[in-house]
Amino acid sequence: MPPLKAYQFKITLLDIDPPIWRRIQVSDRYTLFDLHVAIQSAMGWNDRHLHMFRFDSIGGRIIEVGIPDEFSPSRIPGWAVDASTFFRELGDRAKYEYDFGDGWVHEVVLEEIVPREPKTKYPRCIAGARACPPEDCGGVPGYENLLRVLADVHDPEHQDMILWLARPFDPDAFDPAAVRFGNPNLRLKRWQSAT
Repeated sequence: MPPLKAYQFKITLLDIDPPIWRRIQVSDRYTLFDLHVAIQSAMGWNDRHLHMFRFDSIGGRIIEVGIPDEFSPSRIPGWAVDASTFFRELGDRAKYEYDFGDGWVHEVVLEEIVPREPKTKYPRCIAGARACPPEDCGGVPGYENLLRVLADVHDPEHQDMILWLARPFDPDAFDPAAVRFGNPNLRLKRWQSAT
């Protein structure tokens, strides 16, 4: 049996400056659905919306992997594809889209393939920057508006936005040690029972 390895990915949420990003390590035996769950946990999303990975094929065709639905029956189920099928070499990348309404697009890059460390639990988040935007805030434009309103205590929407958030929100805060990863098997059962 070959030695166990960990795949190290950098996930960057696109179109936001300064960048919001995470660096995670996952098992080399992960499916793309497992990787999706790890990204959700590391970013701080709640996995309440559909997602997909988009890969460019050699022939220029786009391959979509995620949760098939009536609008995208050709989308490949993520639980049926090993992440190593598409992430083979360092620098391999994909677009990961979450919440098609808000349209959060991330770049996922395979940075390293390393031996798994003994007595270390995977997945794990080893670095990152800035808090994840709150769910359902309206994509990049909505998030930029949220930050503008929160920064201006005199804005007429300021108090409503604080009530909507229902918790303190510091856009610059992120602690990799605070990330708690969801269980892909339980998450898959939830998705399959909902469809």
